[in-house]
Amino acid sequence: MSIDMYQASIPVFIKMLGNLSAILDKAAIHAKTKDIDPSALINYCLAPDMYPLSKQVQIATDMAKGCAARLAGLEVPSYDDNETTFADLQARIAKTVAFIQTVTPEQINGKENIAISFKIRGTEKSFIGLPYLLNFALPNFYFHITTTYAIFRHNGVELGKLDYLGEF
Repeated sequence: MSIDMYQASIPVFIKMLGNLSAILDKAAIHAKTKDIDPSALINYCLAPDMYPLSKQVQIATDMAKGCAARLAGLEVPSYDDNETTFADLQARIAKTVAFIQTVTPEQINGKENIAISFKIRGTEKSFIGLPYLLNFALPNFYFHITTTYAIFRHNGVELGKLDYLGEF
C-alpha cells in the first residue's frame, strides 16, 4: 500500500496552521488582558541558543510552503521574515495557507521518489520525496509549532493540549 502524500501533507499543514493562528489569537488576548507588551512575547526565546517566537512561526510556515512547493515541483514562495506583531504573524500564516491551498493532489501524489535538493544555512541538502516529507518537513513543522506553544505556555498564556490539536 502506498501513502497518499497529498493527504499526509497539505491538509495537515492547513489544520495545524489554523491551530497556530488560534494560539496566536489567544496569546494576543492574553497580552492585552495582562497589559504585556506583545513584542515581549514575540521576541521571547525558551533558551539563549533558540530562535524567538517570531522565527518559530516563520520556520513553521516555511516548512509548510517549502514542502508543498518542492513536492509539487513549484518554486518556493519567498517571504521577507520581517514580522514583528501578532497581526504580521497572522498575515504570514494566512498567506502560507492561501499558497498551499493552490496545490492539488495530482501535483503531489506519486512523488515518493523524486529528488529534492535545497540549501539550509548555506549547506546543500538532498532528499527523496517520501523521506523528505516524513523525516524532515513534517517533524520540523511540528517542532516549530510546538516550540511556539511552549513559549506561550511558559509566559502564562492559558493554552491546553486541545488548543494545539484543534478540532477533530
